[in-house]
Amino acid sequence: MLEPIRKDFYIEHPSVRNRSNEEVSQFRESAEITVKGDNVPNPIQFFEEGNFPPYVMEGIRRQGYSQPTPIQAQGWPIALSGRDLVAIAQTGSGKTLGYILPAIVHIIHQPHLSSGDGPIVLILAPTRELAQQIQEVANCFGESAAVRNSCIFGGAPKGPQAHDLERGIEICIATPGRLIDFLERGTTNLRRCTYLVLDEADRMLDMGFEPQIRKIIEQIRPDRQVLMWSATWPKEVRALAEDFLTDYAHLNIGSLTLSANHNITQIIDVCQEYEKDSKLCRLLQEIGTEKENKTIIFVETKRKVDDITRNIRRDGWQAVSIHGDKNQQERDHVLQEFRSGRAPILVATDVAARGLDVDDVKYVINFDYPSSSEDYIHRIGRTGRRRQTGTAYAFFTSHNMKHAGDLIEVLREAGQNVNPRLSEMAEMAKAGNFGRNGKRFGSSIGGGVERGIGRRTTNDSRGRGGGSIRGRGLPRGGSSFQASSNIYSGSGDYTNYSTVKPNTSLGQNTVYGYSTQKNYGQSAAPQNYGGGDNYGNGYSYRGATY
Repeated sequence: MLEPIRKDFYIEHPSVRNRSNEEVSQFRESAEITVKGDNVPNPIQFFEEGNFPPYVMEGIRRQGYSQPTPIQAQGWPIALSGRDLVAIAQTGSGKTLGYILPAIVHIIHQPHLSSGDGPIVLILAPTRELAQQIQEVANCFGESAAVRNSCIFGGAPKGPQAHDLERGIEICIATPGRLIDFLERGTTNLRRCTYLVLDEADRMLDMGFEPQIRKIIEQIRPDRQVLMWSATWPKEVRALAEDFLTDYAHLNIGSLTLSANHNITQIIDVCQEYEKDSKLCRLLQEIGTEKENKTIIFVETKRKVDDITRNIRRDGWQAVSIHGDKNQQERDHVLQEFRSGRAPILVATDVAARGLDVDDVKYVINFDYPSSSEDYIHRIGRTGRRRQTGTAYAFFTSHNMKHAGDLIEVLREAGQNVNPRLSEMAEMAKAGNFGRNGKRFGSSIGGGVERGIGRRTTNDSRGRGGGSIRGRGLPRGGSSFQASSNIYSGSGDYTNYSTVKPNTSLGQNTVYGYSTQKNYGQSAAPQNYGGGDNYGNGYSYRGATY
């Protein structure tokens, strides 16, 4: 039979108790706090109202925190009350402190560990970087309370980690795979675990950790306290919460829809794939004038990380890179160089999109748009942290068309302007014209409209193939060819360069597009190669190409 455990340590401060329902509602509204559940305690507004032990308050003062973040203000009373909690908030919300401080209070009210006991608090995280950053916070506040911790993750020697587990620790911060390895070896156990944290639960499920998470939770006593922290609330996370949380409070910070940090200016550059390298070069020249401006560049593959890092170093930039093939020593060195500012540019795959806790990142560049808008939000959330402002750029090509609609929702929710070309892409995607790997792209939409990246070649007066007009074309009834730039920023900047009127149209259509033009000499009436077939960028159909 299990010994009963105590989980409720919350003592409501008189100031909190005396606030009227109207005052509480006004505070929640101003802090964008939405909370659901039975008998949810009121939020605190000042650290002193949390009734934390003196050594915790000393740590807060030492770190220079001025007031609780919204997730801490509402999350601490819930967690200290022993309730299960689902907390949904953007990155940089202060969630780590939101569960570390209640964890320390929980630990000091439990019996001391005996020989052979496992941890009292278990924190599961998706990546080693996030696990290490959680450990830094645990070190800051646990030392004065004599609370020991260890960080357990793959890619590092098992010996030191096993030694920590065997000597006894109150807090275990772990990635699921390495922890299961130690559990199966008998290096540790979860018999004493009464406080479980799932940090970035959505990311862990995205990475395929659900079987491991379930296997771990099944080894923890059923009356444990569980706190689940996530940036999104998809059905997979909801299912996990329903299976393992009891009578939980649901806390949401910010919009209830998919949302990005409103302190971030988002600039979407709709372009062609081959343009991205030159655009990155120009962008770095613009934003890299101040060396202290830390910048993260996200790309799709490990190979591309290495290629881009090599290229921008060749251009004179101090840059480092991180991806899944880096060993732990290399990763630690890279993050140290980036944090210190010695290398202010970090090129990364999504391994660093979550859990990379660097407060002063000024810019995020999505060289390759991610596979979902959720990942986009997490990537750009590396800037604009701790209520600072930041700027996020994204190169968006036809390959990403299926994400256009979701991205527009994210932009509008954050009060950003929407590039008209992005809106066009969203309409095309809605009609089923995706244009990648052989999928349909450019079928007629609403009266035979076709869109694409096309090339038209003309002959000059001497018979030479001299001129070309390249552009994102969408043939419509009419008689002109419009060419303009392809950058539309959050500030509303839009540039129109030129208008070209060809003498010949395709199928009584006029070609509108965003393009540049080159024309040499006096040209005769333009002629289209291939009977009107345009070509370019690999996605061809009769009349235009995307």
